[in-house]
Amino acid sequence: MSIEIVDGQVEGRSANVPIRDYLPADSKPLKTMLWVHGGGFSSGGRDQAESHEPAKRWAERGIHVRTLDYRLAPRGNPFKDPDLTEHPNRFPAALHDVVDVAEALATQVDSLISIGGASAGANLAAAATLVLRDLGKTPEAAFLAYGTFHAVLPENETDESELRGFLTKWAFNPQMFYRMNVNYVGSDEALKPGLAFPGGADLSGFPRSLVVNSSNDRLRKSGTRFAGELRDCGVEVSEHTLAGSHAFLNKPKSESFELGVNLAAEWILRSA
Repeated sequence: MSIEIVDGQVEGRSANVPIRDYLPADSKPLKTMLWVHGGGFSSGGRDQAESHEPAKRWAERGIHVRTLDYRLAPRGNPFKDPDLTEHPNRFPAALHDVVDVAEALATQVDSLISIGGASAGANLAAAATLVLRDLGKTPEAAFLAYGTFHAVLPENETDESELRGFLTKWAFNPQMFYRMNVNYVGSDEALKPGLAFPGGADLSGFPRSLVVNSSNDRLRKSGTRFAGELRDCGVEVSEHTLAGSHAFLNKPKSESFELGVNLAAEWILRSA
């Protein structure tokens, strides 16, 4: 299916938010989805593969996909504690942008939308879902890929023991994880369940959710815990662990990319 890609902007509460729409060119979209990229809350954008490539594929399946450039926290350094000087792009700036774009998209299409994200984008998609729930605008479905949902990474000895490779065993270690999260929120006091870190928050009323993790990824511990928290709140959850390392949606030639994109398309298109 041929697609059309259109750049634009949405008026946000603080500034205009750059967006990109991916649309089936020759037919009415079957569903609509907001897709949120990752990058540790401090990097990434619409042009990165993790944002652009899945969006193209879903549009080819008949889904109207919108991506965005949300405001990024100061660039983080995994080897150095961040400067926590007050900064306008720290939490809740990115969350506000995601919510504002989601509301504008739902108003534009005049129907329920789905929402999804990867890594830090999965955190933002989940948090935005909680905001939309409280506004009476709960999305139709959610797709959360290798997400970071918790202020402190949950313990899981099985997942930890299965990590393979030097870089994987180093990535998202406790100190790196702390630095990423505190750089996002700006203070130790903000490292707690809530809209900054939806893991451990009240998830009742969350829409049906597809949670997909990577087998060789320390963040799998957060995704596994979050899926369990959703189930504990009565949410319909489909959970999958795909072979490989973190950020497979940033690797469009990988088998896990194909599997993840197809799982998400089927989940979003369900009942279409």
